[in-house]
Amino acid sequence: MPQLFLNEKSCETTADPDRVNRAMTELVKAIVAVARVDRPGTVLVAREHVKALQLAEGHPIGKWIGTPEAKDLWRRLLLMQTKYPHHDAFPEGETFSDVAYSHDGVAVTGLGAAHLMGGIGVSLPLEPRWYADRLTLVREELVDDEDGGSVLTEVRVPHAATREHVDAHLPWIREEVEAAQRGDLSTIHTGAELWERCAELFPHLLFLSRVEAQLRELEPYWVHPVCKRLAEMDRAVLLWDPEGDLDGPQWASAVTPEHSTRKRDYCEFTDLDGESRYFDTHLRFTPGAGRLHFRFVKATRKAHIAHIGRKLGI
Repeated sequence: MPQLFLNEKSCETTADPDRVNRAMTELVKAIVAVARVDRPGTVLVAREHVKALQLAEGHPIGKWIGTPEAKDLWRRLLLMQTKYPHHDAFPEGETFSDVAYSHDGVAVTGLGAAHLMGGIGVSLPLEPRWYADRLTLVREELVDDEDGGSVLTEVRVPHAATREHVDAHLPWIREEVEAAQRGDLSTIHTGAELWERCAELFPHLLFLSRVEAQLRELEPYWVHPVCKRLAEMDRAVLLWDPEGDLDGPQWASAVTPEHSTRKRDYCEFTDLDGESRYFDTHLRFTPGAGRLHFRFVKATRKAHIAHIGRKLGI
């Protein structure tokens, strides 16, 4: 189940106390609706401990806890698994220090973390801009080039502030639960085991022939990080909305292009149809300079993987 990342900006407004309490009640009902589908897998990630949350200016969570409608909901919230701050949900050793997100020109740490981790952003419904089941963010990424520049792209992140918003995400939440039941990636311990199960676990990914040797010889400390990246990619392709996401799937981790010089020198591979093509789009895995190069084919709704290993050219 994707983690739920609390949008801290939705907690920084000024509003009437009764309105804030009603908004918190609605948000927790939405969170509980997710937990009903996958109780053990639902995790709330916030910038601070849930008991220390500020719901609005001058309105700590204690003011909501004291209301009659909050009694059962607060108990349910405390029973859930929680994490804080947001970066505590990142993979070990990963900081994503080269990626930043904003919404309407304002930095949004929680929503950005939701996009990076393939989760859902959740917000208190106190402002009209948070009444949506998807939000558009601007992502700024540093790129691997000699000039040290950055690239701005628009991305969309699943979002919920009400139970109705959760309803829009239930199909893929259930798919997540079913996928977890079909195969536990934590049982894979070697690159050879990973290769043998790729077709079963990642039906939306296709691998160039050269990748088999790379996976079979994968360093042990990279097996689980690569498993996670492949699972994220497969899910992103599954959830891709060709009408709403014209540029392609919303990848769960930062995806960047290679500099033109590196693209020419290192990123040309023979594709599955025998044609030579550039696979300069890549994502990262840690520890170290792990890279996964791929291209997404909209016509077949598949991602072709050309390289999994160390950064090309080193």
